[in-house]
Amino acid sequence: MYRSINHNAAPITMNYNLNSTADPAQKTSTFSALKKLFRFLAAEQKTLMLAFFTIIVSSGLNLTGPIIIGYTIDHFIQNHQYSNVLLFCGLLLLVYTAAFVANYLQARLMGGIGQRMLFNLRNAVFAKLQELPVAFFNQNKTGDLISRINNDTDKVNQFFSQYLLQFVSNIFLMTGSGIFLLSIHPRLGGAALVPAASLLIFTRLISPWVRRKNAANMKSTGSMSAEIQESLNNFKVIIAFNRRDYFRKRFDEVNKQNYGTAIGAGMANNVFMPVFGLCAQLAQLTVLTYGIYLVSTGQFTIGMLISFFAYVTSFYNPIRQLSVLWANFQVALAGWDRISQILTLQSDLPLLATAAESNNTAVMEFRNVQFRYPDSPPVLHNVSFTMEQGKTYALVGPTGGGKTTTASLIARLYDPTEGQVFLNGKDIRTYEAATRSSKIGFILQEPFLFSGTLRDNILFGNAEYVGMTNEQLSEVIKEAHLESLLARFEQGLDTKILTSGDAVSLGQKQLIAFIRAVLRKPELLILDEATANIDTITEQLLEKILQQLPDTTTRVIIAHRLNTIENADEIFFVNAGEVIRAGSLEHAVNMLLHEKRAS
Repeated sequence: MYRSINHNAAPITMNYNLNSTADPAQKTSTFSALKKLFRFLAAEQKTLMLAFFTIIVSSGLNLTGPIIIGYTIDHFIQNHQYSNVLLFCGLLLLVYTAAFVANYLQARLMGGIGQRMLFNLRNAVFAKLQELPVAFFNQNKTGDLISRINNDTDKVNQFFSQYLLQFVSNIFLMTGSGIFLLSIHPRLGGAALVPAASLLIFTRLISPWVRRKNAANMKSTGSMSAEIQESLNNFKVIIAFNRRDYFRKRFDEVNKQNYGTAIGAGMANNVFMPVFGLCAQLAQLTVLTYGIYLVSTGQFTIGMLISFFAYVTSFYNPIRQLSVLWANFQVALAGWDRISQILTLQSDLPLLATAAESNNTAVMEFRNVQFRYPDSPPVLHNVSFTMEQGKTYALVGPTGGGKTTTASLIARLYDPTEGQVFLNGKDIRTYEAATRSSKIGFILQEPFLFSGTLRDNILFGNAEYVGMTNEQLSEVIKEAHLESLLARFEQGLDTKILTSGDAVSLGQKQLIAFIRAVLRKPELLILDEATANIDTITEQLLEKILQQLPDTTTRVIIAHRLNTIENADEIFFVNAGEVIRAGSLEHAVNMLLHEKRAS
């Protein structure tokens, strides 16, 4: 599904849709999944070693209890030596107290390990998300990604912080109990362990099914989270059109789907318990029947039979607990599969160390560029053009013609399928992301703002002015001829901004994005319908500010309103995969009218 990156030619935009891949439970074996997961515990080796030591101590102490009890019965109770009975009872109390302390220590140690692992795991996922290109976020729902970062990582953490030590402790206890059973009486011990062999086969057969059920449940949980996030983001529109019924219907569908997968996962997770319990009861019945026979024939003592029965309990009780722990383990593996889907992705926008350079002195050059989105027809066909420094260019054309795609290729939000894009004569793929973003500014039609103040938002990604006071920053804004835009906000730089958009209008958002872009002093500034939600007077003000930008700044304007582009030095008509020089504004208008009649 994920293509390897060819560094000699631009790759096709990859399919990053996480939910279009094969069943995650089928992609990796349990061993390989654990091997990758334990890399996040590399820094915890010493703490893990100490925790495992406490497990060995605790298990060893618990295993000595039945031997002490059997020995006391055979040597002291039957001989009525009650003073020694009290002595051994005290010894037994001491053993179990020491085991309790060891258990407490291991719980404290693993709790810290689990939380640190969760911290590192979430950091790793978020860091990987920051490395991935725009294509990834266009192909995946935000709610599902949030579910992977919050819910799925928490499932992994729960196993490591709460269940891993119990899992390992039970394995040690089972192993020790099995050794004692075979040592005390091999034939009786063998008979007691026969049901356990059938459990091993059953677990191996049923585990992949359990993992698939949990993977399906986590996927539906992510889908439900995505639906909730999308509906709440658009709730104003839902209310405006009085379509709460639509919201309820969509939520009801994903909720029912999640309910169904949760029932399936619950049944799968609980299938181990009754089977494990039945095998434990069969083992106890076998030991009781065969053991009484051995006692009656003088081959076994009552004390040793009681000890033996205690070891059988010590062997099968952990198995019952393992039935629950194994189900949780499958949940954690299903969560890890969803997380590792993100961690194994690679960006389709590689940084090239060297590449062919252009002899052209243009600030931007497209050379035989072709582009298409995954599973879609081509958007651009063999496009070539240049943009000179300091000029203003306009991209016009019908909706869906490829204007925004062209602008996205200029800013390297995508790489072309074929051909090359040059920035200042160098292949744009050779520029570091920070360098490229400092050279190219991009103002979107619907800019995204962060919760905070206006100051926080206009300084986003601009380290040059971070240490300035509001007075100093205001002076910089004045020098950039942006003070008239700042005056539109009553509280100035301290204006509160909310991501919900309730604090400022869409037009004001575009003004903030405009200030943010201009302050970065880009060599090339792209305005994608940046004045669509601004009144005419403010639009004229922005046009004046654009004219006051340095002579070296190249402007690329995408607009439907023709008055926005009337002062452009050159106009490109973008439609049907082609970028054609339109010449004059009148010629561009005629091309638009012709296209409308044809459609």
